Parts: sequence; C-alpha cells; structure tokens
Amino acid sequence: MTMRIKLTSVTVDDQAKALAFYTEVLGFVLKRDDPAGEYRAITIEAQDNPGGIEMMLEPNAYPPSKAYQEAARKDGIPVAMFFVDDLDHEYQRLTGLGVEFLQEPTRNPWGYQAVLDDTCGNYVMLHEE
Repeated sequence: MTMRIKLTSVTVDDQAKALAFYTEVLGFVLKRDDPAGEYRAITIEAQDNPGGIEMMLEPNAYPPSKAYQEAARKDGIPVAMFFVDDLDHEYQRLTGLGVEFLQEPTRNPWGYQAVLDDTCGNYVMLHEE
C-alpha cells in the first residue's frame, strides 16, 4: 500500500470569492461543490490533471483556523505553493488581470518564485523549477 495525497485545503474568508479567484483567475477547475451545513464543501483541481490532487476551499469559521490564517498573512507566509512551467508568463498574465503580488518573480537557490495575494486572506507562492 502506498500513501498518497488526494486532498489538501486552504482556509479562505469567503468561499464564493475564493472559488471565483481560483477558477476564473488562476485557472483551476471546480471538482465538487456540495452543501455542508451553512457552508459548502468546495474543491478545485488542476485543468491538466483531472482526478488528481484536489484542494478544498475551507471556510475560516473555526477560530484557530482563522487565527492561523491571519498570523501567516501578517508574517507574509504563503499557505500554498503552485508549480508553473513559465513564471514570467504567469506573472504577466496575472498582473494583467489585476492580481497583486507580495513578491515579484525572484531567483533563489531552490528555484524561481513569486508570491501573490489570493484576495481571500492568503498569500500563495508560484514556483518554477
């Protein structure tokens, strides 16, 4: 038996706004959107990897989750990292769509990275190997 990642999550302060940003701006696709009490169980996945890893857009209603999200944002810590083939292209595309970046594309010993604001309380890193 091999262990694998099938689902991960990011805490968001507005699920509808997050769904729009992650699908319409970043280009992920909706995998599922089911009622979950007063919230929704929303997952997205990469367009080019249907059936692959899903990311849940988790509401930050749980106080410790909200506190973690706020602390990570205050300290400028990205909560997720997405790999891209061409960071310069993605940076130009996203800035053209009005996405704000905390860090412009920067070369580091471990890769080429930029950090964006997801508009839902988080910073997200884009990484090109």
